Amino acid sequence: MNNRLYGNLIFELSKEGRKGYSLPKNNYGSYEIPASMQRAEEANLPECDELTVVRHYTNLSNNNFGVDTGFYPLGSCTMKYNPKINEEMAALPQFQNLHPKQPAATVQGALALVTLLEKSLCELTGLAHFTFKPYAGAHGELTGLMTIDNYHRQRGDVQRKKVIVPDSAHGTNPASAAVCGLEIIEVKSNADGLVDFADLERLVEAEGPNIAAMMMTNPNTLGLFETSIPEIAKLIHDCGGLMYYDGANLNPMLGACRPGDMGFDVMHINLHKTFSTPHGGGGPGAGPVGVREGLQDCFPFVSPYYGNYGVMIRAYAYILSLGREHVKEVGPLAVLNANYIKESLKDVYELPIDTICCHEFVFDGLKDKSTGVTTMDVAKRLLDYGYHAPTIYFPLLFHESLMIEPTENESKETLDGFIAVMRQIAEEAKTNPDEVKSAPHTTPIGRVDDVLAAKHPITTYKQMINDNV
Repeated sequence: MNNRLYGNLIFELSKEGRKGYSLPKNNYGSYEIPASMQRAEEANLPECDELTVVRHYTNLSNNNFGVDTGFYPLGSCTMKYNPKINEEMAALPQFQNLHPKQPAATVQGALALVTLLEKSLCELTGLAHFTFKPYAGAHGELTGLMTIDNYHRQRGDVQRKKVIVPDSAHGTNPASAAVCGLEIIEVKSNADGLVDFADLERLVEAEGPNIAAMMMTNPNTLGLFETSIPEIAKLIHDCGGLMYYDGANLNPMLGACRPGDMGFDVMHINLHKTFSTPHGGGGPGAGPVGVREGLQDCFPFVSPYYGNYGVMIRAYAYILSLGREHVKEVGPLAVLNANYIKESLKDVYELPIDTICCHEFVFDGLKDKSTGVTTMDVAKRLLDYGYHAPTIYFPLLFHESLMIEPTENESKETLDGFIAVMRQIAEEAKTNPDEVKSAPHTTPIGRVDDVLAAKHPITTYKQMINDNV
């Protein structure tokens, strides 16, 4: 893009004395601001005309990538299309202008929506009750584990402080357990990528009276359906523990099966993933927690209000739009799309577990390792072709993990385009590996030092001046 303003900071476009607006005449008099509230020095603000500001932020917005601009195959995060009707409903002034402290009598419609959403989620998951207090998926995990801990405490079973977590689990699972004051025990995966039942039996035999729960994601992070859940649930229940379902991968289960029917006692749902809310860049989210009958009295106090209410509105609008008959198509279509990509690429990308997957699957880098092209290189090269990169180097079970998750609403034409580019990159790795290793070439900046950026982020213009960057 041949525009000298492109890529410049708004501060770099500033010219002293330049203005883009004028304030109306002050008709309210002058008031002294308390010294404790005054700045020690003038705010460092840019001075630009309106056209420069509009062009600057429009150019910045064109750098953003999202579901509305292209295919987003980010594994384990379910970045699906967000129908615009959801946004219209969430923007209704009757919802948008609510205040958390207004009298309950004035928000009966809003409360009714929460009740109807709870009934829908209960029907879809096979659980009996939900709390909508958690503000995100990880917050939901913590709330669910606190619910389990409360259950054991109320029964006087206070020694149960150990949680079994598969080695393929999302990183939030052990983190949430640790924050809850629980101890993690890792259970291994077998050669098929599923929970090793023999290893689980060994752990239960050794730690039975101390086990509070087992956390499972189904399908797991390899995109594989855990086939031994009934046996696992019986083993954990027989030793006095509870089963926790991480709902991050619930998308392919819609219309296929329900966690409550499998024997799970507690689960959280990422409403923003499975039920469609824009959530890139860290938010917003919602992590309602569902429980079987009898556990609702164990919900902890995690918030005085409902969580992100706008996400709930969007989720309920999405469920209503699909209806009872079409919500059943979500899971099967997500599974179909994932298997189509997997089968179309497994001759050029290494597939460590060659079986039918659910909503996502994991390659272990390129099949031809002699090129020296890594998963990171493939991900960076995808940016040149206008695709968001998939999740890479997770799960940790493989050295060059590349996790791909197409959602149910992607067309065959979109998938074919992505497949063609992935094959093109595999060919480039053989014929011109340096082109791939030095990618991306078409983005505003090339490769950054990820470690340096994480440890020493530059977040303000003032900081940049001080560091002479």
